[in-house]
Amino acid sequence: MKKMGRSGPAGRMEDSPLMRLPDEEVVARVRAGETALFEVLMRRYNQRVYRVARSILGSDTEAEDVMQEAYVRAFTHLDQFEGRALFSTWLTKIAVYEALARHRRAARFEPLESPANTGDEEPPGPRAWAAEGPNPEREMFDQEIRTLLEAAIDALPADHRSVFTLREVEGLDTAETARCLDVSEDVVKTRLHRARARIREELYRRAGSTSTAAFQFHLSRCDRVVDAVFARIAGGAGRTLDSSD
Repeated sequence: MKKMGRSGPAGRMEDSPLMRLPDEEVVARVRAGETALFEVLMRRYNQRVYRVARSILGSDTEAEDVMQEAYVRAFTHLDQFEGRALFSTWLTKIAVYEALARHRRAARFEPLESPANTGDEEPPGPRAWAAEGPNPEREMFDQEIRTLLEAAIDALPADHRSVFTLREVEGLDTAETARCLDVSEDVVKTRLHRARARIREELYRRAGSTSTAAFQFHLSRCDRVVDAVFARIAGGAGRTLDSSD
């Protein structure tokens, strides 16, 4: 397998032209032997993978562990990615499966509810505040709201929490959320409706657009996960990529 140097000191990849490459090209080049380019995909989707793993497990530490497992599985089985779905969806599904498996092994997993398709219309999303200039008091208030919102999301049942995270925090549409979670679009709508109903009265009026800032996956965590995955790949996981499935 052809080797390629990584991006160097932490943080430089974010400014690299490589980050503008489409997923399909990056995947093709990784499969062709430029294994270091897998870092592009990790840094591109660290935020989403972290959020969806945390939405299921409710733990920062366990979410990071799941991220590593999901990335190693994605790397070692990259030849199985056939492009029928978006790479981001394929990767998110791997993270969902890993998180659910960990939840079950820990005997804390509650079986996912399969509610009847109610056909309920989705209520309007949160109304965003108008853009304003920097305001220390407002920034402090926003931080308090983010803290309350994160606590409210954590209090949701795992199946509702994962739907809410993908739809409202990550901004995926109903169809892609359904594909990521392997449920129907009607189930996504129902769970989202119920999740909104549980937190709307307490938080939506004040939280507004700050929901997109919840559970940030900061650069230090990003670097830690990237380095850990490449260490595992270098230790032998990458050999699977050379073999035919």
